[in-house]
Amino acid sequence: FGFVIASINQVFLKVLHAGNTNKNAYKALIAAEYSDVKVELVKDFEMGVSNKTPEFLKMNPIGKVPVLETPDGPIFESNAIARYVTSLKADNPLYGSSLFEKALIDQWIDFASLEIDVNILRWFIPRIGFAVYLPPAEEAAISALKRALEALNTHLASNTYLVGHYVTLADIVMTCNLLLGFNRVMTKSFTSAFPHVERYYWTIVNQPKFKKILGEMKQTESVPPVTKKPTQPSKPTTKEEPKKEVKKEAAKPKEEALSVEEEAPKPKAKNPLDLLPPSKMILDDWKRLYSNTKTNFREVAIKGFWDMYDPEGHSLWFCDYKYNDENMVSFVTLNKVGGFLQRMDLARKYAFGKMLVIGSEAPYKVKGLWLFRGAEIPQFVMDECYDMELFEWTKVDINDEAQKERVNQMIEDQEPFEGEALLDAKCFK
Repeated sequence: FGFVIASINQVFLKVLHAGNTNKNAYKALIAAEYSDVKVELVKDFEMGVSNKTPEFLKMNPIGKVPVLETPDGPIFESNAIARYVTSLKADNPLYGSSLFEKALIDQWIDFASLEIDVNILRWFIPRIGFAVYLPPAEEAAISALKRALEALNTHLASNTYLVGHYVTLADIVMTCNLLLGFNRVMTKSFTSAFPHVERYYWTIVNQPKFKKILGEMKQTESVPPVTKKPTQPSKPTTKEEPKKEVKKEAAKPKEEALSVEEEAPKPKAKNPLDLLPPSKMILDDWKRLYSNTKTNFREVAIKGFWDMYDPEGHSLWFCDYKYNDENMVSFVTLNKVGGFLQRMDLARKYAFGKMLVIGSEAPYKVKGLWLFRGAEIPQFVMDECYDMELFEWTKVDINDEAQKERVNQMIEDQEPFEGEALLDAKCFK
């Protein structure tokens, strides 16, 4: 009887609608390999086009992928599709050999979806511009992912597979959900804290039936930088005025005869900081002195800084990260600071900065010192660099010797700083 069902399954082709690199589609395709069920990936599927057609929306009204076409009708949601494909084979060991094993498989499928997949997506999606990037939200996602991986690592310390002694649907779903992490955000320095998860992942993806669908897998070497999603320019809302009849006039010089459509390009507006009165402090001179001083830093660079400093034309600011209690992962904290400095590139001509990551263990503190052209923090920096609002900013009083000494210590990366070890010090120049 089981043979008859298997034969019928081969006759009635199941068509899977998804792109050929969709990790959620992989679940059904790998399950089909293990279950001797024929599932064909639809050809020429284009995300954003194919899933918006009326035909597709009849199968899944919200346009999500994957969707499986079956003789009885369409099925959406990847875990449901994978369960369906697995269940087409009678007594399929992929779905356990007892009620208890089936429950354990479902348990790990839910865990892979709600604890692993969700947090990997919360880490990755904002970084590529498909959601608003908020450092505290990223920190929370990574912390939750780390907790989930620790639990998974503990289980795998004494188990080769998630349930029993062979591959089950739980392993298929778990591995497909880990794929995005290993491929895009989870570097070796991150996963090395979970050696049993690493062993498990590389063992599974190199199983012949997995490899047939996935191909060769490689681990990412870096976390993608944060990209802001470009905004579309708004269309002008002013109504077009009817053309007025113009009397013929004597020929005018070319520059006056330009039509509205051929208006001469306007000169680029100057940065307000370029309009400030000249300052005796030349920022490039200070940056050069800082970079070239290798010995006697206090006597040469620090003394040179105060000789150059012009309180009329520049201002100094301390910054303290508002969410230090969430800095629980060292490399994430360092990446956070690195991303901030990248986004400050728009101010390079007008600023110099030092950012310190402080502490020998979590939570790490992030503090900084910034020198800006002008008496206040430039408005264009506040407007364009969203990280600015994540810090408390305090203007340095250079008449206060204690504050002045703190400036010296931050410029020279003094350690210990305020009684604590420095994890790292970064310079913006």
